[in-house]
Amino acid sequence: MQIGLVLLVLMAALVHASWNAVVKASADRVLTFTAIHVTGTVLGAVAALWVGLPEAHVWPYLLVSAAVHNLYYVFLLVSYRLGDLSEVYPIARGSSPLMVALLAAFVAGEVPGPLAMAGIAMVSLGIISLAFARGRPTRAGLKPLAAALVTGMLISSYTVLDGLGMRAGSSPWPYIVWLNVLEGIPFGLYVLACRRRDVPGFLAVHWKPALAGGCLTIIAYGIALYALTQGGMAHVSALRETSVLFAALIGTFVLKEGFGPVRLAAALAIAAGIAVLQVAG
Repeated sequence: MQIGLVLLVLMAALVHASWNAVVKASADRVLTFTAIHVTGTVLGAVAALWVGLPEAHVWPYLLVSAAVHNLYYVFLLVSYRLGDLSEVYPIARGSSPLMVALLAAFVAGEVPGPLAMAGIAMVSLGIISLAFARGRPTRAGLKPLAAALVTGMLISSYTVLDGLGMRAGSSPWPYIVWLNVLEGIPFGLYVLACRRRDVPGFLAVHWKPALAGGCLTIIAYGIALYALTQGGMAHVSALRETSVLFAALIGTFVLKEGFGPVRLAAALAIAAGIAVLQVAG
């Protein structure tokens, strides 16, 4: 991958970590998730006036991807309910690059070379190790870890779907815009049906972080989607999931959480994995 694209994806990872920090700080994660993604739906609907509709053969990828994205959000929220964010998030995000490599090889014929595979593995293991910064999980921690692994499978599934869908169209913009439109609809309908009385009070207090989170989400995944048209899916996935490291750094310097030797070793492993990926080409 070209260095400019690498820097772009790393910037998207930082943005992704930032909007997850918005969710983490929220007292009501369901309403925060909904507000963020409905913001994406509204902004996407406006942008759709300029980009038009995707081509007919792109719609199956879009519809299935939107469904998988929402299933991912459900499992992510379940994972957060079962376990700590610092344990669940690294497992979910760190397991996905290896799964993406396997899926991309199977459905798209993208087989990373040995050196690239080593770099992907280094990034993944570095990310996953962040989940063990406070020691090994107990038996009670097996449920959230299992939920996190399912979440990782869903991340890898929508990454490959989006890679194929973006490449199927003649222009990337309709796919990016309409995926944002579709993603927020299920959560929006759920909140309207079950929690509409909570919405006015929530928005009165939290509309600014929700709007910021929605904008950050569009930017972060829009960059990642564009990168999927320019580089290998496994490479892009490995770079994008460095958002976990950025989240750890935000926790250290903004939330005043300890960094510690495990996080330092993880950071070095991730950095080394990125360097190996660049050498592998």
